[in-house]
Amino acid sequence: MKKFVYLFNEGNSEMKELLGGKGANLAEMTKIGLPVPFGFTISTEACNAYYESGKTISVEIQDQILQALSTLQEKTGKRLGDPANPLLVSVRSGAVFSMPGMMDTVLNLGMNDETVEGMAKLTNNPRFAYDSYRRFIQMFSDVVLEVDTYFFEQLLEEYREEKGYSSDPELTAEDWKEVIKGYKNIVKKRTKKDFPQDPKAQLFLSINAVFNSWNNQRAIVYRRLNKIPDHLGTAVNIQSMVFGNMGNDSGTGVAFTRNPSTGESVLYGEYLINAQGEDVVAGIRTPQPIHTLQAEMPEVFKQFTDTCQRLEQHYKDMQDIEFTVERGNLFILQTRTGKRTAQAAIRIAVEMVQEGIIDKNTAILRVDPDQLNQLLHRRIDDTFERKQLAKGLPASPGAATGRVVFDADEAEVLGNEGKKVILVRPETTPDDIHGIVAAQAVVTSRGGMTSHAAVVARGMGKACICGCETLKIDLKAKQFSVGNTVVQHGDIITIDGGTGEIMLGEIPMIDPQLSDEFQLLLQWADEIRKIGVRANADNPEDSQKAFEFGAGGIGLCRTEHMFMDAKRIPIVQSMILAETYEERKSALDKLLPMQQGDFEGIFEAMQGLPVTIRLLDPPLHEFLPDKEELLVEVTKLQLTAPNSEELTEKERLLKQVRQLDEFNPMLGHRGCRLGMIHPEIYEMQAKAIFYAISELSKKGLEVKPEIMIPLVGHVNELKQMRQLVIDASAQVQEETGMEFDYLIGTMIEIPRAALTADQIAEEADFFSFGTNDLTQTTFGFSRDDAEGKFLQAYIEKKILPENPFVVLDQEGVGKLVETGVKLGRQTNPKLKTGICGEHGGEKSSIEFCYNTGLDYVSCSPYRVPLARLAAAQATIRNDSNIQSQLQSQI
Repeated sequence: MKKFVYLFNEGNSEMKELLGGKGANLAEMTKIGLPVPFGFTISTEACNAYYESGKTISVEIQDQILQALSTLQEKTGKRLGDPANPLLVSVRSGAVFSMPGMMDTVLNLGMNDETVEGMAKLTNNPRFAYDSYRRFIQMFSDVVLEVDTYFFEQLLEEYREEKGYSSDPELTAEDWKEVIKGYKNIVKKRTKKDFPQDPKAQLFLSINAVFNSWNNQRAIVYRRLNKIPDHLGTAVNIQSMVFGNMGNDSGTGVAFTRNPSTGESVLYGEYLINAQGEDVVAGIRTPQPIHTLQAEMPEVFKQFTDTCQRLEQHYKDMQDIEFTVERGNLFILQTRTGKRTAQAAIRIAVEMVQEGIIDKNTAILRVDPDQLNQLLHRRIDDTFERKQLAKGLPASPGAATGRVVFDADEAEVLGNEGKKVILVRPETTPDDIHGIVAAQAVVTSRGGMTSHAAVVARGMGKACICGCETLKIDLKAKQFSVGNTVVQHGDIITIDGGTGEIMLGEIPMIDPQLSDEFQLLLQWADEIRKIGVRANADNPEDSQKAFEFGAGGIGLCRTEHMFMDAKRIPIVQSMILAETYEERKSALDKLLPMQQGDFEGIFEAMQGLPVTIRLLDPPLHEFLPDKEELLVEVTKLQLTAPNSEELTEKERLLKQVRQLDEFNPMLGHRGCRLGMIHPEIYEMQAKAIFYAISELSKKGLEVKPEIMIPLVGHVNELKQMRQLVIDASAQVQEETGMEFDYLIGTMIEIPRAALTADQIAEEADFFSFGTNDLTQTTFGFSRDDAEGKFLQAYIEKKILPENPFVVLDQEGVGKLVETGVKLGRQTNPKLKTGICGEHGGEKSSIEFCYNTGLDYVSCSPYRVPLARLAAAQATIRNDSNIQSQLQSQI
């Protein structure tokens, strides 16, 4: 008989896929002797079986659950539903990966009209017993019966006002009995059924709810965002309850073994005296910082800090721990690897190496390259005078500016339209996840550093401020106020998640700087990685930034971007519209010194590192006025000034624009085809490169140019264009008396080029795979049309696993890259190869490039640190010697 249910003492941390993250950790903590309330885990396989059998729990699984329950009753000496000595349990979801979209916890399960009386007698604390019962009704009704918690909160608030109470602890046992009656009436009204009194029925309804939550909308959204497979399923953890709300010698809290925002090696977290676990994260009461527990309960604090150190040493990573103190006794309810900001991830990884807990390779693997984007964006300019409107808890670092919105749905709509918004809420719930994803940042008036908003925002790398109690939010009026200042829906604010400050209006930002720990981690990465990292940069400023971020050269310099300058566009247009060779040559002569200056700046910024320059690629009409706008202007002039010189000139321009217009520019007269028909354009660019080399050589600067011919599909194109460049070099050499050392290669972005790479390599010193266009030509997708019209639907319907313009399609496009490298090196063993599409900055694509044997990847300057780290991770994961070393350390 297959085993679906495991007692905590039957599992361990290696069983994560079967027991889920929480279940595996509960089992591991039990195994190493920590004070864990006993319980059992229903496996992820049971969840999959639930769906396979039409969303029912089989008799076989039911029997195993009841057997485990029987063992739990024997261990605790309590029985579920026994009025004299009731067992109460918590029910938690527990997927393999932590998922905020999953079902909320159900506490105090097993309470009913009879067991509440037994609890009152056993504890000699009726108020505690009835408070626990009303919490259970509210929680169970919300999570399992799907009755909105708003109805319960509204009733409770009205009752408090009626009695003149300001907070929940003022309610007596008799008060809670009245509230419970009201709660039951709400359940009856909303579900047409009485609140379930049978504890076993409560248990199985809760288990069903956990399984169902695996496929709720917010869980599906979270899995899609974080690339978590749908087939994993969730486990269910049933654990005997301990109570933090039994008086002032009890309490509950959440703590991290290190600061999850900064990475500082200090205990970080919050707790509440005389409270249950949900109170800490729900934001209903403001919790106390964990260090103050030392004064409140010194012995418990000492035991807790020792336990934290023990857990961190055992798991060799920063831990996120939930704990409860019941009448002076400490219980550990959960530990898991703590979510952290990129800044914290780097510091923790580096300091754990320095503390001897992990080695450098493990540290490199610990930091997710995607997280590094958090550190490579702008922050508030410190020289700007801040006028603080309000201040809350700095829950997630980073700065953001945007328009205030109060609704998650609206945040999503406006975010998808490209508008920057900041989501402001009293508190967030898992139902708000889509709004948090779309917003620049999140602000809440309630909740602490471990509230839902804080944890989710930190995980996404978004700025977040929580517990800003001075904000008086009016959701109906769509505004918030601070004193006499009212901020309306749509007003612009700026927040600093690192300080907790909220400011009116837009505030200047400045570029980021890499911390010492970040630089050290990247230094370790550079020592281990076996693939180069270059940058895509089109001007000296971007080249300088790339150099600062550790690029090993420029992998793609797009010369067409140099022509888009307002001062140059008229000259470029006159070159395009020239009717004779002489007219075109005149315009090109004006452009040449401008191009030369561009190249000198880029070469100088890169200080002797290789620079790959792509000659002009886009179709010429992209530099001309818009055809539709020109037509409107001509029509207006025909009506208002039919005999004017302006009309004659506009009509001539319109005729030329129409002549150059193409049905499908992406497959039209662009790339090397321009050089073939107008060789004087490429000749000008080549000369500008060589003149730039000449000038810098006079200054004693080393230059390593690589001249790239774009969009080659046939070897004869490259042969002709290669000769053009060689001839230009010879002319400049003759003029200057200097000799030039350079490479000539091509961008492989047409399937035919990859398939005939052995022929093309006869004329090439290097291949650079332009994976953006190669993806378009392989799929037959126009990127703009695909992403705007159908690609998202393809991803949602699982037709494609990822957007192929973001993550390299290894099965199709990747096969062409592999073919191109293999065939090219058969002809030219010294052939240098790399990729220069956006995929050069995406971690899984970088690993593919490493395994394919490419020499380098190239990406935007701000993704260079990410690529350096991902390249090192690819080396570690795929080098058998390194893997053996890592295994021997475990």
